[in-house]
Amino acid sequence: MNPPSQAHITGWVLAGGQGSRMGGVDKGLQPFQGQPLAQRALERLRPQVNTVCINANRHLDDYRAWGCEVYPDMEQGYAGPLMGFLTGLENCPSDWLLVVPCDCPFFPMDLASRLAAAATAQQAPLVMVNAPEPNQQGAFVMRAQPVFCLLHKDLQDSLSRFLASGGRKIDAWTSGQRLAMVDFNQASDAPHAFANANTWSELQALDKPSA
Repeated sequence: MNPPSQAHITGWVLAGGQGSRMGGVDKGLQPFQGQPLAQRALERLRPQVNTVCINANRHLDDYRAWGCEVYPDMEQGYAGPLMGFLTGLENCPSDWLLVVPCDCPFFPMDLASRLAAAATAQQAPLVMVNAPEPNQQGAFVMRAQPVFCLLHKDLQDSLSRFLASGGRKIDAWTSGQRLAMVDFNQASDAPHAFANANTWSELQALDKPSA
């Protein structure tokens, strides 16, 4: 495998979901601090990778207006984020694909470099984020964030077979891969860096000035 340097990584913003917990809106186009969520994700990702693309299934021209390639899922029917992964691997012009969701507006600006370092050190074709997340009691616990991951193109066949067999759960597929995890709990890491907005109330809670 070529080392996942910036020149070998394509950024991939997942914006193809149904937005069911927001009443079916196109989540990537919802405003956040003056710009659409997916556009904010693009801008945070762009300096970290060679090129950026969007996975969207609606309003494709709106997304294309931001000057990047836009790809709908390879199969219709909202098959979940793994279909977005596969669409990315199928269309990725580089050896590595860095996937981020559109609804996490504060993900780290060193995300790519830290995942790439782990891929190189552990010779892993799949690297995933492990980050603090509040539990029901409000205490932060470390949990895998599977939609933040770096994948090598060699995983395309495995993922294609998994989806063709009816598989949909991310952890059911990743558990069968050579996987590295990167903890984002250093003193300089913001505890909310991977907070996402699945509902309107969560979006409103995040939509405020933050370091």
